Amino acid sequence: MNTSQRQAIIDTSWDLHSQVESAYLEHPAGKGDDAWHDKQRLLLADMALHLLQTAVKPGDLALDKLQNNLHAILTISDQFLPQAGLKQATDRIYTGSSHD
Repeated sequence: MNTSQRQAIIDTSWDLHSQVESAYLEHPAGKGDDAWHDKQRLLLADMALHLLQTAVKPGDLALDKLQNNLHAILTISDQFLPQAGLKQATDRIYTGSSHD
């Protein structure tokens, strides 16, 4: 993938991010509401876009950003897949990093 293709993906992702973030901020659900999971799905989409941006950014992969992206995605996803132990898996993401 060349630099202009990467930049086009990043630009598109920021447009999508803006739309998803606005929808999340405008969502009326509060924790415990029936619509809470709908709001959390928007947050998951937001975090997925950040992961996309981290992955396609030119240059070396920023491992600290990758760790943060994965931590957020696993933490949010845990409520949808509680049997998978995703939240517990986040403990190992920072093992051996500067976050210890």
